[in-house]
Amino acid sequence: MHSALYVSKTGLAAQDRQLATISNNLANVATVGFKRDRAIFEDLLYQNQRQPGAQETQETQLPSGLQLGTGVRVVATQKEFTEGNIQVTEQALDVAIDGRGFLQVLLPDGTIAYTRNGQLQLNGEGQVVNADGYLLEPAIIVPEGVNKITIGSNGTVNAFAPGVADPQQLGDITLTDFINPSGLQAIGGNLFLETPASGNPVQGIPGENGMGSLKQGMLESSNVDIVEEMVNMITTQRAYEMNSKVVSTADQMLQYITQNL
Repeated sequence: MHSALYVSKTGLAAQDRQLATISNNLANVATVGFKRDRAIFEDLLYQNQRQPGAQETQETQLPSGLQLGTGVRVVATQKEFTEGNIQVTEQALDVAIDGRGFLQVLLPDGTIAYTRNGQLQLNGEGQVVNADGYLLEPAIIVPEGVNKITIGSNGTVNAFAPGVADPQQLGDITLTDFINPSGLQAIGGNLFLETPASGNPVQGIPGENGMGSLKQGMLESSNVDIVEEMVNMITTQRAYEMNSKVVSTADQMLQYITQNL
């Protein structure tokens, strides 16, 4: 009985974490460049009371054993880096990455962070920054008097001034990719940090060597599928209810024993 109570307790805890993951996905359904998480479950250690293949007699072996599971746990949450839908915004500093790659931003402590959110802006000094004011890396500075900015699919940024026919090249936006993007550490703010699991960052020109191209005036929406998340929520709720039923049943069996023995 006590074993059943403990096993169902691990099931309740795992389903609670699953529900927290689903709720975070749904909360970020409108977050630009957000990548959904999925919870990964694994069973816990087994109590081997009879080892499979052990000698039953001198001539016979056990074809199967007696192995009692001890429950389940959520071992990881994996980011799914499938692309979200591309939405047209017609804002000059909005860029969507069509394909693989991340934009780079410079954090205040000098660390480079990576993002799929291309909702860029200008600060008071004309520097291109993200919504939190972190500088785009490599830096792009827009001079005064510019009335039009173009961002090419290869990352080339040009500015046009009134009465001047030829554009002024301000710099190039580069992309960074990882062999295992799911190994990046999410730190909030649509930002990720490099980890040993992600591999080393590889920089490249947009549209070349497997890198995605840039789309000006567009943004990549979240890749959260509301219908899928709702189905997962219902499944999680039913699994939670079944584990709760196990707790209730084990309690009733213990109550019967204490009252009748």
